[in-house]
Amino acid sequence: MKQWITVLALAVAPMLAAAQAADAKKDAAPTAQQNKMSSCSAEFKKTGKPGGERKAYMSDCLKKESDAKTAQQNKMGSCSAEFKKTGKPGGERQAYMKECLSK
Repeated sequence: MKQWITVLALAVAPMLAAAQAADAKKDAAPTAQQNKMSSCSAEFKKTGKPGGERKAYMSDCLKKESDAKTAQQNKMGSCSAEFKKTGKPGGERQAYMKECLSK
């Protein structure tokens, strides 16, 4: 009888863990992608266009949002380009980037 209880407990434990993980995921803060989708959806609602046009609008809106680089990304790109011009070995890149980005 004890063996059946053990087997049952081992069979049920993964299901309980999965249910707890799903509940924790529901309570998590929205991701950047979810935030983008929410803002694009809100913009679409303001346009007053029919729902059939939503898919194309959302696609364009999300591409536009993902194409826009942040100031930090732009700065990293310019620092990286400057480092390449110096001709220094790759091992020195991390220190150079740190200094360049702190300016």
